[in-house]
Amino acid sequence: MSATAYGLVGFISWTLILLIVMEVIRTYLVVSRRVPANGFAPDNSGLCPFMERLARAHANCIEGLPIFGGLLGVAIMTSRTALTDPLAFVLLGARLVQSVIHLVSTSQIAVSLRFTAFAVQMAIGAYWACALLS
Repeated sequence: MSATAYGLVGFISWTLILLIVMEVIRTYLVVSRRVPANGFAPDNSGLCPFMERLARAHANCIEGLPIFGGLLGVAIMTSRTALTDPLAFVLLGARLVQSVIHLVSTSQIAVSLRFTAFAVQMAIGAYWACALLS
Protein backbone atom coordinates (compact mmCIF):
# COMPACT_ATOMS: atom_id res chain seq x y z
CA MET A 1 0.00 0.00 0.00
CA SER A 2 1.08 3.56 -0.61
CA ALA A 3 1.69 6.13 2.12
CA THR A 4 -1.53 7.75 0.90
CA ALA A 5 -3.52 4.56 1.52
CA TYR A 6 -1.92 4.09 4.93
CA GLY A 7 -2.68 7.73 5.76
CA LEU A 8 -6.32 7.27 4.79
CA VAL A 9 -6.70 4.03 6.74
CA GLY A 10 -4.90 5.63 9.68
CA PHE A 11 -7.28 8.60 9.67
CA ILE A 12 -10.30 6.31 9.50
CA SER A 13 -8.86 4.04 12.22
CA TRP A 14 -8.16 6.97 14.55
CA THR A 15 -11.74 8.18 14.10
CA LEU A 16 -12.94 4.66 14.90
CA ILE A 17 -10.70 4.40 17.97
CA LEU A 18 -12.13 7.63 19.38
CA LEU A 19 -15.65 6.30 18.76
CA ILE A 20 -14.86 2.97 20.43
CA VAL A 21 -13.39 4.70 23.49
CA MET A 22 -16.46 6.91 23.75
CA GLU A 23 -18.85 3.98 23.43
CA VAL A 24 -16.95 1.84 25.94
CA ILE A 25 -17.21 4.65 28.48
CA ARG A 26 -20.87 5.23 27.65
CA THR A 27 -21.57 1.50 28.01
CA TYR A 28 -19.90 1.51 31.41
CA LEU A 29 -22.02 4.49 32.46
CA VAL A 30 -25.21 2.68 31.38
CA VAL A 31 -24.28 -0.67 32.92
CA SER A 32 -23.30 1.02 36.18
CA ARG A 33 -26.65 2.86 36.08
CA ARG A 34 -25.02 6.28 36.24
CA VAL A 35 -26.67 7.38 33.01
CA PRO A 36 -29.79 5.91 31.39
CA ALA A 37 -29.30 4.48 27.90
CA ASN A 38 -31.30 7.35 26.44
CA GLY A 39 -29.55 9.96 28.58
CA PHE A 40 -26.69 10.90 26.28
CA ALA A 41 -26.51 14.08 24.25
CA PRO A 42 -24.53 13.82 20.99
CA ASP A 43 -21.90 16.18 22.40
CA ASN A 44 -21.75 14.33 25.74
CA SER A 45 -22.88 17.50 27.52
CA GLY A 46 -23.74 16.90 31.12
CA LEU A 47 -20.97 14.32 31.51
CA CYS A 48 -17.42 14.93 32.69
CA PRO A 49 -15.30 17.43 30.73
CA PHE A 50 -13.17 14.62 29.27
CA MET A 51 -16.26 13.04 27.67
CA GLU A 52 -17.23 16.39 26.17
CA ARG A 53 -13.72 16.81 24.76
CA LEU A 54 -13.78 13.22 23.46
CA ALA A 55 -17.05 13.85 21.63
CA ARG A 56 -15.62 17.02 20.10
CA ALA A 57 -12.35 15.32 19.09
CA HIS A 58 -14.37 12.57 17.40
CA ALA A 59 -16.61 15.16 15.71
CA ASN A 60 -13.50 16.98 14.45
CA CYS A 61 -12.35 13.75 12.81
CA ILE A 62 -15.79 13.16 11.28
CA GLU A 63 -15.81 16.74 9.95
CA GLY A 64 -12.32 16.42 8.48
CA LEU A 65 -12.62 12.94 7.02
CA PRO A 66 -14.66 13.89 3.93
CA ILE A 67 -12.22 16.68 3.10
CA PHE A 68 -8.86 15.12 3.81
CA GLY A 69 -9.96 11.54 3.26
CA GLY A 70 -11.64 12.62 0.05
CA LEU A 71 -8.43 14.14 -1.27
CA LEU A 72 -6.49 11.01 -0.34
CA GLY A 73 -9.20 8.90 -1.99
CA VAL A 74 -9.08 10.95 -5.19
CA ALA A 75 -5.31 10.53 -5.32
CA ILE A 76 -5.71 6.77 -4.92
CA MET A 77 -8.54 6.50 -7.49
CA THR A 78 -6.67 8.55 -10.07
CA SER A 79 -3.30 6.86 -9.46
CA ARG A 80 -1.76 10.18 -8.40
CA THR A 81 -0.52 9.16 -4.97
CA ALA A 82 2.90 10.55 -5.87
CA LEU A 83 1.30 13.93 -5.07
CA THR A 84 -0.02 12.92 -1.65
CA ASP A 85 2.47 10.28 -0.46
CA PRO A 86 5.13 12.74 0.79
CA LEU A 87 2.73 14.46 3.22
CA ALA A 88 0.25 11.68 4.01
CA PHE A 89 1.90 10.77 7.30
CA VAL A 90 2.40 14.45 8.19
CA LEU A 91 -1.36 14.96 7.77
CA LEU A 92 -2.11 11.90 9.90
CA GLY A 93 0.38 12.99 12.55
CA ALA A 94 -1.13 16.47 12.68
CA ARG A 95 -4.59 14.93 13.09
CA LEU A 96 -3.39 12.70 15.94
CA VAL A 97 -1.69 15.65 17.64
CA GLN A 98 -4.84 17.77 17.28
CA SER A 99 -7.01 15.06 18.81
CA VAL A 100 -4.66 14.21 21.67
CA ILE A 101 -4.29 17.86 22.62
CA HIS A 102 -8.08 18.19 22.48
CA LEU A 103 -8.42 15.24 24.87
CA VAL A 104 -5.93 16.46 27.45
CA SER A 105 -6.45 20.20 27.78
CA THR A 106 -8.43 23.29 26.89
CA SER A 107 -5.84 25.75 28.19
CA GLN A 108 -4.96 28.72 26.01
CA ILE A 109 -1.64 27.18 24.94
CA ALA A 110 -3.30 23.84 24.21
CA VAL A 111 -5.96 25.48 22.06
CA SER A 112 -3.25 27.38 20.17
CA LEU A 113 -1.25 24.19 19.61
CA ARG A 114 -4.40 22.34 18.55
CA PHE A 115 -5.18 25.05 16.02
CA THR A 116 -1.62 24.88 14.72
CA ALA A 117 -2.03 21.14 14.12
CA PHE A 118 -5.30 21.86 12.30
CA ALA A 119 -3.67 24.64 10.26
CA VAL A 120 -1.04 22.15 9.10
CA GLN A 121 -3.85 19.89 7.89
CA MET A 122 -5.60 22.74 6.11
CA ALA A 123 -2.38 23.80 4.36
CA ILE A 124 -1.69 20.23 3.24
CA GLY A 125 -5.29 19.83 2.06
CA ALA A 126 -5.18 23.08 0.08
CA TYR A 127 -1.88 22.05 -1.50
CA TRP A 128 -3.27 18.63 -2.42
CA ALA A 129 -6.47 20.10 -3.87
CA CYS A 130 -4.48 22.45 -6.10
CA ALA A 131 -2.05 19.71 -7.12
CA LEU A 132 -4.82 17.23 -7.90
CA LEU A 133 -6.70 19.82 -9.96
CA SER A 134 -3.67 20.75 -12.06
